[in-house]
Amino acid sequence: MQLGVDFGTTRTIVAHADRGNYPVVSFLDAAGDSHDYYPSLVALQGTRLVYGFEALAAARQGAAYLRSVKRLLGEPGVGADTPVRVGDATFPLLSVLTGFLSALRVALGSASNIGPEFVAAKARTTVVSVPAHALGAQRFLTLEAFRQAGFEVSGLVNEPSAAGFEYTHRQGRTLNSRRNQVLVYDLGGGTFDASLVEVAGVRHDVVGSVGVNRLGGDDFDEVLSALARDAAGSPELDEGELRQLLEECREAKERLSPQSKRITVEVAGQPVTVAVDDFYAAASGLVAASLDAMAPLVQNLNDEVDTIGGQVAGIYLVGGGSALPLVPRLLRERFGRRVYRSPYPAASTAIGLAIAADPASGFSLVDRLWRGFGVFRELDAGRAVGFDQLVDRNTALPDHGELTVTRRYRAAHNVGWFRFVEYAGVDADGEPRGDLAPIAEVRFPFDPSLQGRYVLDAVPVERWDHGPMVEESYRIDPHGIVSVRLTDLDTGYSQVYGLGR
Repeated sequence: MQLGVDFGTTRTIVAHADRGNYPVVSFLDAAGDSHDYYPSLVALQGTRLVYGFEALAAARQGAAYLRSVKRLLGEPGVGADTPVRVGDATFPLLSVLTGFLSALRVALGSASNIGPEFVAAKARTTVVSVPAHALGAQRFLTLEAFRQAGFEVSGLVNEPSAAGFEYTHRQGRTLNSRRNQVLVYDLGGGTFDASLVEVAGVRHDVVGSVGVNRLGGDDFDEVLSALARDAAGSPELDEGELRQLLEECREAKERLSPQSKRITVEVAGQPVTVAVDDFYAAASGLVAASLDAMAPLVQNLNDEVDTIGGQVAGIYLVGGGSALPLVPRLLRERFGRRVYRSPYPAASTAIGLAIAADPASGFSLVDRLWRGFGVFRELDAGRAVGFDQLVDRNTALPDHGELTVTRRYRAAHNVGWFRFVEYAGVDADGEPRGDLAPIAEVRFPFDPSLQGRYVLDAVPVERWDHGPMVEESYRIDPHGIVSVRLTDLDTGYSQVYGLGR
């Protein structure tokens, strides 16, 4: 059995391969009603965490709950032990993620339309996804949580890249030798990504990707919530009332159609009405922010209609956030007839992941790192710091094996102090620019008398005239996860560090 699992900010969607088709899996809630998603929700019931539909039921009964847990993965410095607060209790992030995905796996076998087939399958392969701009920690934690939950993960694919597979599968007729690229616009519940994908038959080559870590449906909910509070006279709301209002705003937003004129929600028990035009006016800046982020992928981006590059067959709108009628309307105003919205915008990534999991599809993908990776090093006996760009953001990821980058030099200090970072790009002087995320700080002993000591924080950095030969070997796996082996070639002393874990 081949599965594609899109762990979303609001909803987790699963698709599976079925003889060349890729249907979305439906799940049953406690009442026996069917849904084409599993809620990405965590709630505290007594002293234990519950997940999915059980968490949704507990939240409706007043239990403390956590909304949009996926957004925590995009925070700089996040790790397996990052504390996650649910009500009055605190849990390690990896434990919360693993618990949620374990509940999802149980639901696939006991409360889904593929339950008997899932249980009987002798082998199950699963392809999962992360945002295109995801840092190494998010990639590692996502993979680790799926694996600890019992999924047999065969691949990790960037979300818009997976949606590119779904576009080719469904809209392949729009591609030809002259227009062989698709620009995937992926507005999810918590993040925005865009990828330019070049297609040649079943081969997909990601030409470029951009992303915004905190831009998605949650932000539209906040806008509508603020308008509703204003309409109600700005009453003071406690935390529970604010959460309830956000849930009502999300549900009301998802019911909007192009013909909708008014939105009605309750603010602390008081019904209020917000004009759809007022909501769209307040939320249009969010769509504009996505267009600004996407600009590097689009040639001649301006206010004229249909000005995207000549090779681009179309802009493909996917992600739950793109179902808001405002989004395709504003993009069509900018790009005209070459804007297509997936008939299943929330499920497009999951369908693409199922295609990627299915060897019979024949689809292949060349993706890229889409974030630079480098290190700040000590210079001049610790009195200065220099930056070394190790891997460019446009580096193609290997489809198997590992990509290796090696540095060799004679050490000039007794202790090497490495500050590893991921970043959006570098300036003309080779310094990192844009979003900068520290991912690890490593001290390695070049002095043989210090080798074997694991605490080097108190050792002062001293300059040496004749230090040992040192090798740094960086390995990037197909998922974009980086590790480094530091070796003193004179003594053979070596240490391996997983970066961003």
